[in-house]
Amino acid sequence: MQVWPGEAYPLGATYDGAGTNFAVFTEAADRVELCLLHDDGSETAIELRESDAFVRHAYVPGVMPGQRYGYRVHGPYAPERGLRCNSAKLLLDPYARAISGSIRWGEEVYGYHFDEPGRRNDLDSAPHTMTSVVVNPYFDWGDDRLPRTGYHHTVIYEAHVKGLTMRHPGLPEELRGTYAALAHPAIIEHLTELGVTALELMPVHQFVNDHRLADMGLSNYWGYNTIGFFAPHNAYASWGDRGQQVLEFKSAVKALHEAGIEVILDVVYNHTAEGNHLGPTLSFKGIDNPRYYRLSDDPRYYTDTTGTGNSLLMRSPHVLQLIMDSLRYWVTEMHVDGFRFDLAATLARQFHEVDRLSSFFDLVQQDPVVSQVKLIAEPWDVGEGGYQVGNFPPLWTEWNGKYRDTVRDLWRGEPRALAEFASRLTGSSDLYQDDGRRPLASINFVTCHDGFTLHDLVSYNHKHNEANGEDNRDGESHNRSWNCGVEGETDDPAVLELRARQMRNFIATLLLSQGVPMISHGDEFARTQRGNNNAYCQDSELSWVRWPDPDAEGGGALLDFTRAMVWLRRDHPVFRRRRFFHGRPVEGTHDDLSDIAWFTPEGREMTQRDWNSAQASALTVFLNGNAISEPGSRGERITDDSFLLMFNASPKPLDFVVPVNHGRQWQVVVDTARPDGVPPGTGPKVQAGDRLTLVDRSLTVLQRPV
Repeated sequence: MQVWPGEAYPLGATYDGAGTNFAVFTEAADRVELCLLHDDGSETAIELRESDAFVRHAYVPGVMPGQRYGYRVHGPYAPERGLRCNSAKLLLDPYARAISGSIRWGEEVYGYHFDEPGRRNDLDSAPHTMTSVVVNPYFDWGDDRLPRTGYHHTVIYEAHVKGLTMRHPGLPEELRGTYAALAHPAIIEHLTELGVTALELMPVHQFVNDHRLADMGLSNYWGYNTIGFFAPHNAYASWGDRGQQVLEFKSAVKALHEAGIEVILDVVYNHTAEGNHLGPTLSFKGIDNPRYYRLSDDPRYYTDTTGTGNSLLMRSPHVLQLIMDSLRYWVTEMHVDGFRFDLAATLARQFHEVDRLSSFFDLVQQDPVVSQVKLIAEPWDVGEGGYQVGNFPPLWTEWNGKYRDTVRDLWRGEPRALAEFASRLTGSSDLYQDDGRRPLASINFVTCHDGFTLHDLVSYNHKHNEANGEDNRDGESHNRSWNCGVEGETDDPAVLELRARQMRNFIATLLLSQGVPMISHGDEFARTQRGNNNAYCQDSELSWVRWPDPDAEGGGALLDFTRAMVWLRRDHPVFRRRRFFHGRPVEGTHDDLSDIAWFTPEGREMTQRDWNSAQASALTVFLNGNAISEPGSRGERITDDSFLLMFNASPKPLDFVVPVNHGRQWQVVVDTARPDGVPPGTGPKVQAGDRLTLVDRSLTVLQRPV
């Protein structure tokens, strides 16, 4: 076999049509072998003799796409110095574009012996581990381009590739649970009819099913356990895992783009699947442990701000290069439209504290590719000072955890929630205005993959995670949920009616709030996980979306309501403003009414005393469609209908007076007390000064044409 010197860049395996260039960074190694793997279990070892700036490289003519490979790194095994090289372990390429197979758990994939952790383990891991794959980079994208939907037009739908598609009756069996299913017309039709503009996929980077979970008969279903930052997870591929998963993922993105739907990836750059000092040796740990991971003062151990055993070393230039190369690859080669960064506060920990000016943010800010796509932070981690909602740089948007908590508190009847609810409803200016950001920096959500589903939020006071095998100790214990009087499933019609109304209240509130709404997959069908609020290990019907029978009585009621709310939002710019409200008339609009006004149920303007009342749980909000301060895309003035939003979160019916001097005639367009929420054009008309009775825990929207 011929071996040429090759190039040190790009890192990874790069096929050029005639052969493949291999390049891997390691400062810890004395010697590196590239191992080409054959289907009979044998391997051909090629020493990478060329080295530039600690990048070992070679070009091998004739190596084609589909070739499996790995690395064996010879060097010091000295955990007391943070070094864990072990040539008996076949290692994944950190830049592998595809990964084949899965791990067969055993002592072979660990760098130490179970009965003697201090002794190096020289058992060969090759028959038991995953392998890297050479990929053909060529794909016919046609005229595909990123939709680049503005945040003010964005409706995000968070979904799991398998969970969303596994039980869809309109999908062929062989496609269910795969990337190909996302491209199927049945899925795309549902998303477009719902009004979704962005599909946010839970992790699709290659991840590992943990040893502990495998022994328990469970799996890492969510996928927050990455081992390959460039490789689409092979278990979601229906075509094969020798590079076919790359083509299948690209085909799904292309189909979604054709429907005008962006693809956002939930990415996990804060840690890897190699765990702590007792974790397996799969890739980074054996290639250059101290350059990839944040080690503690005793380098045998890892600093962990993620709760997973390790954290990547964010002040390492090689880690930063890996992350930025990965992000650019997914944008330029895979055509994704943005990223949601899991536990993003960890990415800001250049040293120990969370630092807004860390190198990672600097790199993102100046990158001509990554800076132009949607960047969404989960603005917390489990380390000290890790809760950073409102503190990310101006380029970023954030999952607004305070929005979730406040909206839940209001509708479950917590005292003193009204004032903060007003801030969350109007875009959380207290969090985002001081650093120049707009309401669209707030990604609003009531539920997500982590925690109760919408159905369970109104059906359980307590988590029920017994199926996870941890004696119900795992998962959040303070859920801000309310079971409406009965824990779990019930056939009590009064409880069921209240629960359905509460779900409509949450959906309506989410879609009427300023900011960017995010819907969790299956909530539009009232999906349940039977009270499990931490279903990360449940790859089963417990977690998969159960698609309702549209012909069954009431089977599509919540779906119809959710669609109606999404389209109401889409049709009216007053609900998706790009600037914060001023609380006063807007110059140049020829309207002497304020752009927003707040009223008590009696129809008088709210006073500070009203806001401070512990028992206050109801109010009316006036949104002036004739006082939108931001211009349109061509500088034109934007006008819209005006709306009154009436919230009754109290446990009893209340009379609401339609405020005078803000419009003479209105029409009811939303009433969550009705199962259908009020179909368009069927709501009653009311006059200024009229009284409307809102049943307990309900929301009504009145509309006045411009």
